[in-house]
Amino acid sequence: MTIILRVDPTNPDEEALSRAAEVIRGGGLVAFPTETVYGLGANVFDRRALMRVYEVKQRPVDNPLIIHVDSLEMLREVARDIPEEAFKLASRFWPGPLTLILLKSGRVPYEATGGLETVAVRMPAHPVALKLISRAGVPIAAPSANLSGRPSPTRGEHVVRDLYSKVDVIIDAGETLYGVESTIVNILVKPPVLLRPGAYPVEEVERVLGVRIHVPEFARGLSEAESAMAPGTRYRHYAPNTPLILVEAGSYEGEALKRLSMEVARRIGEFKGRRVCVLSSRETSSAYTGLGVEVFVLGSRDNLFAVARNLFNALRWVDDAGCEVAIAEGYPERGLGLTIMNRLRKAASRRIFI
Repeated sequence: MTIILRVDPTNPDEEALSRAAEVIRGGGLVAFPTETVYGLGANVFDRRALMRVYEVKQRPVDNPLIIHVDSLEMLREVARDIPEEAFKLASRFWPGPLTLILLKSGRVPYEATGGLETVAVRMPAHPVALKLISRAGVPIAAPSANLSGRPSPTRGEHVVRDLYSKVDVIIDAGETLYGVESTIVNILVKPPVLLRPGAYPVEEVERVLGVRIHVPEFARGLSEAESAMAPGTRYRHYAPNTPLILVEAGSYEGEALKRLSMEVARRIGEFKGRRVCVLSSRETSSAYTGLGVEVFVLGSRDNLFAVARNLFNALRWVDDAGCEVAIAEGYPERGLGLTIMNRLRKAASRRIFI
């Protein structure tokens, strides 16, 4: 039976967190909030608990987990030969949604790394997550707390829907801040490589490092990596059960944006008699009025933080709303736009470029 602990996100109940930490230490699984999405946590040093994470999520065992730490001292427990660039980035972005690829220490089992000699590590910026790690006294390995391939959970109710009865504890602290996962950068190579765009735009990481970061095709969501060095680089992710059509354009300004909405409207016409849902920006939402469709407004194109934050909620909404087909607009690949397009491309069953 799953225990649900509802806590205040900024001032969580100490007794509840101590209870959850005891479950982690005892080899159990605890779903908990971070500032990005909810994670499914296990003691990183417990092989049996780690394998249970894969089983519960139905996750391929070669897809690495992200290890969450609460301090640089704990970082040294899971990584070795840490380069100076890691400390430079940590001083700027931790706690926060940046995951670094480092060499794993001898203590970290291969079950946490997908069989690799590298490990993905971050320090979350959420009071519940940090206090849970501190009370557990061990680093916590935690992928997103959803069934593999599904949209990541940004609310406690999403976790309950996906994992109730499958895990020991769910800590429900309401909605997460960023709504998309962490940015993952491999700093062991030169130039550094973006493995997954996330809540921190890659441009911000480049400014701190003072170098350009290589952005491969799989980080744009246009292909899969040959091997999974980090979550989100291989396998289909984030997809609703409803077929999703993504309409992309070479530009999203002025007349080009108008042409984009006209193309979406044209595609809507192909599905007469079926329940169609549209994931729209605020600027174009009025173009779909009177077309007999349900519209989820993600936010303004001038505020991609809001669009990214609402994205996974929207991808779950299309299923909850009983949509037979969903059509999503594209966004420019700069700043958080790259993150949004990575998720939409991986979720889409069909892509159209105009």
